[in-house]
Amino acid sequence: MKQATTPVSRYSAPIQSVSELTRSIRGLLETQYPFASVRGEISNLRAPFSGHSYFTLKDDQAQLRGVLFKQQQRYLQQPLKDGQQVVCAGRITVYEQRGEYQMLVDFVDFQGAQGPLRYAYEQLKTRLAEEGLFAAERKRRLPFLPERVGVITSPSGAAVHDFLRMAHDRFPGVAMEIMPVKVQGAEAAGEIVDAIRLMNERHSCQVLVLCRGGGSLEDIWAFNEERVARAIVASKIPVVSAIGHEVDFTIADFVADFRAPTPTAAAEAVLPDQKQLLNKVGQLSRRLANTSRATMDELRQRVAFHRRLLSDPTALLQHHMLRLDYTQSAMVHGLTGLIATKRTRLQQVVTRLATQNPAQRLSHQQVLLGQLEGRFQHAMLIAVQQRRASLGRAASLLDAVSPLAVLGRGYAIARQTDGRLVRSVRQLTLGEKLEVIMADGQADCRITTIHADHVKTAK
Repeated sequence: MKQATTPVSRYSAPIQSVSELTRSIRGLLETQYPFASVRGEISNLRAPFSGHSYFTLKDDQAQLRGVLFKQQQRYLQQPLKDGQQVVCAGRITVYEQRGEYQMLVDFVDFQGAQGPLRYAYEQLKTRLAEEGLFAAERKRRLPFLPERVGVITSPSGAAVHDFLRMAHDRFPGVAMEIMPVKVQGAEAAGEIVDAIRLMNERHSCQVLVLCRGGGSLEDIWAFNEERVARAIVASKIPVVSAIGHEVDFTIADFVADFRAPTPTAAAEAVLPDQKQLLNKVGQLSRRLANTSRATMDELRQRVAFHRRLLSDPTALLQHHMLRLDYTQSAMVHGLTGLIATKRTRLQQVVTRLATQNPAQRLSHQQVLLGQLEGRFQHAMLIAVQQRRASLGRAASLLDAVSPLAVLGRGYAIARQTDGRLVRSVRQLTLGEKLEVIMADGQADCRITTIHADHVKTAK
């Protein structure tokens, strides 16, 4: 019979339970950090009924949970608030039930300055409020019963499940379109802006819901960015913000058309209660039926009363029927005679028109017009020929008496400097300048000798 052998352990270190390991880590932390001072910004402050204060102490790279017990709060210079920049002094320990390390704060020193995130939040909030983006008159009313609701959220979060559960309870027939985005981190704001723009381009939903659970200021910071706020303002579809808990307020809450404190409240605001609507419709239907019956009863009574006053209208109706038949016969007879008279007059007019047919008169006038046109053209041709002959004779005569023609035959014209033509030697004096005009130009000359009646005069 073989002896049982003890199995060899594959772990080099001793195996501990979770509580043992956590307790060991707690001992190390409390021994290593019996007292510490930490500077940071207060965020996610909570004060339950116990009176203790729970908060997160953070900077831009890390965060540390802090607890200030009720009995230590009497030493505070002022109440704790989110966004305060403080120095906390206390002990570092481990909360074993959650396996989280935290600081048990004994003393808080206020530096009086807001944290950078809280400061940026307040600055943006003030600027957008001055632009009027928070004004109530800018915001639109939500549709009473949308056919489709667009939900911009993280599909893995608990908030969207709360919203969908409440939406199904209130009105299960309404379609839900989930647009998955990141709701935390550096890329969250860009994805939210793109989702709002895409939902507007599709225009398949009548209302949009921004949905996210609660968290610290840095956790929900994407909804405090200016580009997200302006995308909400630019949306043509009404936007409902359902971000965080009731105490959480983001910039998106202020610019949205409706702010719901929780995702569940957003579903209640977006969708009416189907059961209440059915009850209301039932009540209205019963009221309508009762009112209709009462109105019909009243009308029946009024008809019966007037019938008694009018007695039996059958005889009066028969009398009017006879008058109607007589009038109808007279009307038919009169119309038949009128039509016959008009037809006779029409035939007479047609006969008269046939004797004075405009087509025949127009043909005769066209022939006459053609004859006149030929005569006119012949007269014009003769007149043009006569005018050309007369013009030729006048041109010949003008050419015969033209001084230019004389000049062309070798003659010249003498003209004094004052423009007078020289017709006699008696007009001339010795040394006088003359202009001699020839066919191709003119020349200036001076008189050196004058001959009159063959008598030579010396210079």
